[in-house]
Amino acid sequence: MADKREYRMEELARKAGITVRTLRFYRERKLIPPPRREGRIAWYDDDHLARLRTIAALLERGHTLNGIAELAEAFDHGRDVGELLGLGGPTEETPVRLSPEDLADVFAGQDTPENLAAALDLGYLATDGTDLVHISRRLLDTSAALVNEGIPLADILATARRVREHADALAELFTNLVLTTGDRTPEDLQRLRPLAKSVVEAELSMALDRLVSRRPEA
Repeated sequence: MADKREYRMEELARKAGITVRTLRFYRERKLIPPPRREGRIAWYDDDHLARLRTIAALLERGHTLNGIAELAEAFDHGRDVGELLGLGGPTEETPVRLSPEDLADVFAGQDTPENLAAALDLGYLATDGTDLVHISRRLLDTSAALVNEGIPLADILATARRVREHADALAELFTNLVLTTGDRTPEDLQRLRPLAKSVVEAELSMALDRLVSRRPEA
């Protein structure tokens, strides 16, 4: 707690630009985490202030309190960034830190509770204090580009789950190919992984060509 300032309820409400009554209402609706208690005194910190400012921003964007409550629940119960980026984390991807407001901007307001929960479940998103961390800049940019093309984020996430299944199967095929041929080690697997990526990219490119050629002209 040494690096976080703490506030009494009245001071927190004043800094957030709301009334104490509103703050109590948000706490009762579980829009903010419980305060730290010291006897009969409730202490809030900078994380609470950031959450209140996020709530204000989401309300300005047209979100309802019910929707914000569901977002807060998904946010609070998502895996944390230490779990996401720990052992087994991405070795070639660049994580991206986002505020909830940033996420709403990236996905054109499609940051619904259902989509957020799906992204958390897939491991695309993790929580870090009041921020979110996306596991991969490339996946984030690709998803945003598809949303900008008019494809619903819910459909993108559903497809991502199926892609994940196929990707796991391809990774297993390549791993078995390398490690069961000769006296190779996991270090060899890491060294040869660019070859696997080249094969997958080439095969996907040719598969798209075949599919497009079979489709009737519009």
